[in-house]
Order: sequence, then structure tokens, then C-alpha cells
Amino acid sequence: MMMTTIRNTMSIAAMALALGACASKGQTTANYDFGPLPATATAPSSASKIGAIIVADVSGPAALDTERMHYRLLYADARQQRPYAYNQWASTPAQLLTQRMRARFAQAGMKVLSTTDAAASTTVLRMEVEDFAQNFDTATSSQGVLSLRASVFRNHQLVDQKTFSSSIAAPSADAAGGARALAEASDAVAAEMLNWLAALPPSK
Repeated sequence: MMMTTIRNTMSIAAMALALGACASKGQTTANYDFGPLPATATAPSSASKIGAIIVADVSGPAALDTERMHYRLLYADARQQRPYAYNQWASTPAQLLTQRMRARFAQAGMKVLSTTDAAASTTVLRMEVEDFAQNFDTATSSQGVLSLRASVFRNHQLVDQKTFSSSIAAPSADAAGGARALAEASDAVAAEMLNWLAALPPSK
């Protein structure tokens, strides 16, 4: 029993080193973003009828205000976020999500406005991230997980609120795989949100 515990501990430590800080001295940092938009939008045809909408900057926990990339070893300690040593986001996850959501909505035919255009629309979409992580179930298997709460306001009154979640398997057990999985999870959430927005009653 003791030998099994020691072996498991050593395996977890080795995994953390491989993902986080095993790179050789002087290695350059790799920067990741969500990549180009998919060639075609997966939005409903009624998306263009949503009208002009202000998409506020995505908000969330303090961990999203840094460019550092994190992962979790669920099989070791799901409560601990571990940083990649030589991999980071091109900008903060909150900024990447804001840009991606606005781009996906515009691609679908929505008229997307920023908070500086408040006079042009009385409809506001706010998004708050609840989870944004690369979670490892095993040393070789991980998922990019995104969960966010979206709220629509009109004339400062709440119209509707819904939580959206997506989990996408990473193609590789590293930062590059995590970045791709989280980008795809973001696109999946955007598509679901477009369906939800299109089903809301029109503004009067």
C-alpha cells in the first residue's frame, strides 16, 4: 500500500513537471489565442433579427485577469490550479472571450455594439465566467471546460438569464491542446447563446 502511494505521488509530480516547468533554461514562451473564426457560423437564421445589442466585456474571477495558462489535475487535487511555465495566452482569457463572442455574434449577422455605444441600443448582454480551465482526468486525457452566466437587460431591467457550459476534449495533453479545446468550447457556447438570444421576445 505504501509503495503504491509513493508511486502515485511520484507520477503526479512527474506530470506536473512535464506540463509546467520541465522546459530547458532559456526556452521562449509560446503565446496562444483562439485562432481564426470557423469558416461558417452555426447561428440560427433569425440571429440577424435580434437587432443591435451591446456586448459588455466578459467578467469573471481574478484568475482571468492574467495571461498565464493554468490546468488542473483532477486525479490529484481538483482544487489546485497549476501554471504552465513556458506557455501563456496572448491576452487575458476575459479579453479573449470578449473578442471571440463579439466576433461570433457579428459573424452570425447580429449588430454588435460596445459599451461606448450605449446610446444606440437599450439591450445589453453581460457575461460572467464561472469556469475556464484545462482539466486532466488522467496524465494523457484532458478537456477544455467553459461555463459562463449570461444576462440580458433592456432599459436596465433583467429580461432573462441563463448559464451555458461546454466541455471539449483536448487533442493533446499539453498547453496547445488546452488552448484548442477552450477555443472550441467558446465557439460552442457562442452558438448556444445565439439560439437563446434569438428566442427572446423582441424589444418593444
